[in-house]
Amino acid sequence: MSDRQGAAFVTTAGTYTPKPGAAPLTRMIAAQAALETKMLLRNGEQLLLTVVIPTLLLVLFSSVDVVDTGEGEAVDFLAPGILALAVMSTAFTGQAIATGFERRYGVLKRLATSPLPRWGLMAAKTLSVLVTEILQVILVTVIAFALGWSPHGNPLAVLFLLVLGTAAFSGLGLLMAGTLKAEATLAAANLVFLLLLVGGGVVVPLDKFPDTAQSLLGLLPISALSDGLRDVLQHGAGMPWGDLGILAVWGVVGLTAAARFFRWE
Repeated sequence: MSDRQGAAFVTTAGTYTPKPGAAPLTRMIAAQAALETKMLLRNGEQLLLTVVIPTLLLVLFSSVDVVDTGEGEAVDFLAPGILALAVMSTAFTGQAIATGFERRYGVLKRLATSPLPRWGLMAAKTLSVLVTEILQVILVTVIAFALGWSPHGNPLAVLFLLVLGTAAFSGLGLLMAGTLKAEATLAAANLVFLLLLVGGGVVVPLDKFPDTAQSLLGLLPISALSDGLRDVLQHGAGMPWGDLGILAVWGVVGLTAAARFFRWE
């Protein structure tokens, strides 16, 4: 074999040699986000919480006169609140429970040793939440339109509310999952979901509560999100800066606390 043929053989062989090292960070995050989304969509209990319950509440309370929602069609009041509930069920309740049990069974500990950095894992979980929320928003919107919903307002304001609401609930969910035991997270997350469903302005207007309770409940992230969406979509208001401010504060506090106190083991 001549020297030229030998060099060609080495070059050709090198072409098929696997390149050592981790995949690009964006590809790792995207792959992990796709895996997180598939696991969520295959989990029947999570689907019940994130998809079935909000849509059933929308159909039930829009069709049956159970709660006094004021003037106008009931669906015009309920649809924004159900959108807020969908965000909370995915970003807070579902994520807290899933992450809590991943932490208990050592999944997070093992993932933390992979080339994917810890912040990349949290970013992947956030992307999974956003994908699920997009599906929820589409489903709730289609059902609401079928029930006669007539939304108004600025779509950009709705987008800001949904993004800040996701950040607020995601931070709180990760904080709970990273500090409590899995069983405690399961119980606490479901309890908070039920309490905020009743007292967060989702299906029951806040003006039905005493004045003192209204002031306190109005500071909750679910109340800010549902009221902000309602002001825009039902009343055609502009940018709800007050509600956006409340959600921003909850988001900063929740995400900062989660980053500070989250335990991976």
